[in-house]
Amino acid sequence: MTELTALTARQLLAGYRSLAFSPVDATRAVLDLAERAQPRVNAFVRLDAAGALAAAERSAARWRAGEPEGLLDGVPVSVKDILLQAGAPNLKGSRTVRPEGPWTEDSPVVAGLRRHGAVLFGRTTTPEFGWKGVTDSPLTGVTRNPYDTARTPGGSSGGSAAALALGAGPLSVGTDGGGSVRIPASFCGVFGLKPTYGRVPVYPGSTYGTLSHVGPMARDAADAALLLDAVSGEDWREWAGVPSRPVSGLLGEGVKGLRVAYSASLGGQVAVRPDVASAVRGAVGRLAGLGAYIEESDPDIADPVDVFHTLWFSGVARLVQRLGREQRELLDPGAREVAAAGARHSALDYLAAMDARMELGQRMGRFHTSYDLLVTPTLPVTAFEAGAEVPRGSGLRRWTGWTPFTYPFNLTQQPAATVPCGVDRDGLPVGVQIVAARHRDDLVLRAAHALYESGAAAVPAPPAP
Repeated sequence: MTELTALTARQLLAGYRSLAFSPVDATRAVLDLAERAQPRVNAFVRLDAAGALAAAERSAARWRAGEPEGLLDGVPVSVKDILLQAGAPNLKGSRTVRPEGPWTEDSPVVAGLRRHGAVLFGRTTTPEFGWKGVTDSPLTGVTRNPYDTARTPGGSSGGSAAALALGAGPLSVGTDGGGSVRIPASFCGVFGLKPTYGRVPVYPGSTYGTLSHVGPMARDAADAALLLDAVSGEDWREWAGVPSRPVSGLLGEGVKGLRVAYSASLGGQVAVRPDVASAVRGAVGRLAGLGAYIEESDPDIADPVDVFHTLWFSGVARLVQRLGREQRELLDPGAREVAAAGARHSALDYLAAMDARMELGQRMGRFHTSYDLLVTPTLPVTAFEAGAEVPRGSGLRRWTGWTPFTYPFNLTQQPAATVPCGVDRDGLPVGVQIVAARHRDDLVLRAAHALYESGAAAVPAPPAP
């Protein structure tokens, strides 16, 4: 039954409906592939075969009775080990977290998955507390890219992206505070969406504040839209939540007539590798061919990396503040460095960064009065060596040096997605980023779906485990 791992969530649901196969068949196939792939890519912190198969049996009974539950009944879904899941340790890639718990509460997104009948089969890897754009941690070691295991899958939702690329589940839930859904999705040739902040409720609140979004990851945009509909909605624990309407039914509206700004380098601020630039131009050309109005135009923004660092590093400092000296010695050395930098910021520094953040949001709001969408490369590079925060020989110090297209849109809280649009000369995936104004997640998903439907998002599969 391993061929079931190649199916989308929608195809699985169609098979369940016709009784061609069952959720038990699909879950067994996914667990088998995940277990075989784990030694090679290290995508999972934990696989729960017993719990997943029991949930799949209950789902199969509902399908036999013609009474499926919710949007995802019987679909295997993995969850990044940053989000609370009752009955499963939430270790966050850190040796400072006590695994014994108790672990009695679901985060809103996990509660939503349960309401919609999803089969929760595994917890995916993350760097410690999700602090950087690659996935390795003192607790779980190095997670690797399925396309080339000498390279990183990106991060911080790297385990989720690697699992999806291999077929270890059609859906996963990640978090994105500076690109942490989009970076690994781009490096691994899958789809990732950072929704408008508040659309998917966040609880417990992130130490990175409202930079950190919860987002769907999948092998195409239509599956991600289905997952987004399942986990969106208000939850009393999310004080900044926003009401939202379903998006799955809107995907077929396409891109005809949409005004699209294409920014190849944010006004010359970013050096983009030629293979990446070429693939992204091809995707933009495809959008034009589908009826979008394309104009080369750069948003009026300077690189906000200092603003982002003030907020991000302060968040890491806040995390570390509660740890004793012995526990701090257990941390990722890079996390200790940025925590020390964050601790040096004053309250006035933080408030000045928030002022700059608001101004950036206003600038992007004005930009989107002229354009429905902004399209950029997701990243200027493709996957580099595993276990490194920055590409060797780049001269960069921190992961933000090679992610200039992603973190600005965490500051502005806009919806932003990455869609695969080709491979480089080494066969490594390239991603194109699609951004819209706040609360226009539907436009992002429509454009992404149009690229998938047109064949522009097809990339070769990685080697089988």
